Amino acid sequence: MLITCPHCLTKNRVPDERAAQDPVCGKCGQALLSGEVVELTDANFDAVVAGSELPVLVDFWAPWCGPCRQMAPQFAIAAKQTKGQVLLVKVNSDENPQLSQRFGIRSIPTLLQMRQGKELQRMSGALQAPQIVAWLR
Repeated sequence: MLITCPHCLTKNRVPDERAAQDPVCGKCGQALLSGEVVELTDANFDAVVAGSELPVLVDFWAPWCGPCRQMAPQFAIAAKQTKGQVLLVKVNSDENPQLSQRFGIRSIPTLLQMRQGKELQRMSGALQAPQIVAWLR
């Protein structure tokens, strides 16, 4: 499968069976699927999300949002539990207004399930890690 490095935006081919084995970028050497949440911006969102054959779960959030702050540790737990299967990313809606406008984000937190740059479904509101993982499946 193709996975775009969120650090240097290089496309990497990773065999499906190696996705859960901590693959690294062939150019910059950074982890491609570390099981950590990746912060994306207006500048790198399309390259990473559309350039990955792995499903992507996007969390639109803001630092002033109480439910967003409550869900952040749960989102991180879900990222660890789905390592190698789904890439979990966060977009600060205040700092990246173009993405928020493009996807019509009206409330936060809002989660978007995406595959190869196309939105599959969305859900608004804070969730616990088991709910996030169940919703992904």
